[in-house]
Parts: sequence; C-alpha cells; structure tokens
Amino acid sequence: MLEYIRSALSALLANKVRAALTMLGVVIGVLAVTLLVGVGDGARLYIEHTLEGIGANLLFVTPGRRETRGSMAGPRGGNVTRPMTMEDVRALERQGTLIREVTGATQGGGTIKYKDRRRDTLVFGVGAAFPDLRNMHVGVGSFVRQEDVDARRRVAVLGRTVVRELFGDENPLGKSIRIGEARYRVSGIMEEKGASLGMDLDDMVFIPVTSALDLFGTDALGSIMTAAKNKDDVPAAMAEVDDILARRRHGEREVTVQSQDDLLATFGQLTNAMTWMLLAIASISLVVGGIGIMNIMLVSVRERTREIGVRRALGATRSDILWQFLVESMALSVLGGLIGLALGMAIAFAVRHAAPDVPLAVSPWIAMVALSSAVVVGVISGVVPARRAAKLDPVEALRYE
Repeated sequence: MLEYIRSALSALLANKVRAALTMLGVVIGVLAVTLLVGVGDGARLYIEHTLEGIGANLLFVTPGRRETRGSMAGPRGGNVTRPMTMEDVRALERQGTLIREVTGATQGGGTIKYKDRRRDTLVFGVGAAFPDLRNMHVGVGSFVRQEDVDARRRVAVLGRTVVRELFGDENPLGKSIRIGEARYRVSGIMEEKGASLGMDLDDMVFIPVTSALDLFGTDALGSIMTAAKNKDDVPAAMAEVDDILARRRHGEREVTVQSQDDLLATFGQLTNAMTWMLLAIASISLVVGGIGIMNIMLVSVRERTREIGVRRALGATRSDILWQFLVESMALSVLGGLIGLALGMAIAFAVRHAAPDVPLAVSPWIAMVALSSAVVVGVISGVVPARRAAKLDPVEALRYE
C-alpha cells in the first residue's frame, strides 16, 4: 500500500497545476459541508443554551389538549372547552406538592405612552413568581408583587429598550404611563437581557396578571408557568399538574403540560432537519468535485496507456494497476478534503471571534463527516477509471500512440 501511495503522490506532483485544479472542487465541497453543517449545529447549541438559561425545571401549561409529546404548544391550539383562569393558579398553589412556584400569564400587544412619546410593544401580565421562574430579574426598583396581583394594581415594570425609547435619560421610576387608556405607575426597570430566539427581551412591559386580564377584557389566561422542585421530579410534577387541573374540569384533560425537555426536543427536531437539509445542499458541491476527479482520472488513464502496458509487461497484475489509479483518485480527494476542512475551521474560528452572536460551531463529528465524504467521493470517482486501466490489454497498451 505504501508503494501505491508513493506512486500516487509522484503522479500528482508531476502535474501540480492539474492536481490543484482537480482538488479545488473537493476543497469547495468539504468547505461547504463544514460551514453549512456548522451553522445547523451552532443553531442547535444556541437553542439548547437559551432554553437552559430561562430557568430550572420549568413546566408550561397551555389550554388545549395535545397528545403528541414534543410538539410546540400555543395558547390557541387544541380543543379548549374551559379556559384556564386565576382559580387554576390558586388550585395549583394550594394542592401542588412537587412544584415550588406558580404564576399565571397572559400577553398582548399594547401602545405605551409617556407625554408625547409612544411605543408599540408586548405587554406581559405575570405574577410575582415570574422572575425566579424565568430567570429574568428587575434591575432597578421592584417587580410585580403578590399584593399587586391580589389588588389588581396598575403598576408596570419596563424593559430597557422601552425605557430608552420613552424616557431617554429621564428616570422613569414613579412616573405615570398609559397602556391603552389606563394609567400605570412605573415600579421597576428590568435587567438588560438582549435578544433570545429572535425576540428582544428588553422590548417588553410587565404588569400584574390580574391587571392584564382587565386590560385585555378577558378572564382566560394564555398560560401557566411553574417549576418542579427537583430535576428528577419533572415527570411526576407534570402528571400532578395535569391531574389537579383535570379534577377542576370534572375529569376532562383539557390542558397540555410541557417541560423544557419537551421544548428542547421540538427545537431539536427542527434544527436536525435544517442540518440535514444543509448537508444535502453542501453535498452537491462534493458531487461536482467527484465528477471533476473522475474526468481527470479518465484523461490520465488515456495519457498513461503506454505506461500501463510497460508495467503489465514487467509483471504488474490487473490488481496492481487498479490500486494505482484508485489510490491516486483517493489521494486527490483526501488532500482536497483536508484543505477544505482546515479552511472551514479557520473561517469558523474567525467568525466566532469577529461575530460571537453568529451560531457557528465545528464539532468533531462534522470534521469526521466532511473527511469521510471526501474519502467516499475519492473511491467512487476512482472506480471507473481504475477498472478501465486494469482491463487494458498489455499488448494493445504498448502499441498505443
């Protein structure tokens, strides 16, 4: 085998420019595989990190029953015959033994006004447990308190983007703003969180959930959030929440309880599908590179016909000739693959340092996929030329001009 490798490298060095141009297709193909699959893998890691950072052991309860686990629940899907209300929240607080905090939640768009300034943003109605559950804390002032929820007080906690747009350098604490036609007193400013999953977490306003129900003119909650006391208790806590709410509905199971793992599984299915789609797109470049290698190797067989005849006359077997050209094809592909992989990793390293927010990750399995693809392309591209070379008649090959 070492002799075949030395012979292949000698043949490539004898035609450096042609070898380089032939390898270029594989270089581009492996580079595309590395970067595109890296984008898909980076997106998966980004989503996992984001979901892990929103709180520990979270459970999300939404109206409507969905039996398929791992599907994305929403506030309007499923079969809803009885909406969730604040009484459901109180029932969970009283009866839940495996959960630690509960908050009802509802949301809607609203116009926030201060003096002659206004901003359209999301208004979230939440309870006092929201900051600990969602790992979103107030930076200045105070968040919605339980007494605010019980008394349906009109207090508001603003995100940093809302503060900048409405107040500029002015201190908003204690000031009065309008949400719709109702006046609210600003009690706090949230810590800066930035964007997550395409949503600006700083462009939000939080008010007591009971006040939000009044604002939106409804008694129905969009969701209920709670958390299991321990990671190991998550499945049992989900069942407990489901059972408590079912008893309030005379045995009818009309809500969906999901954990962070369920949401992670949903996003995992999406990112995996995206990764495989990107891999398929990138593989087209590898196919083109393989066709280029096959074409050049067929030309090489024709050019070296007399050489093949001489080797056969000196005792080389058909197997020797076949392996000579097959190893040469593989050498072209593997060298191109190594160069493409090195370029891909260098570009990924540069992108991560220049733009840390771009989800791009080159993991070992991506490198293995890229190199394995290059090897496969080399083998497939070299089979036909190698078989043609091995089948040449020695006498006819020596006569070839």
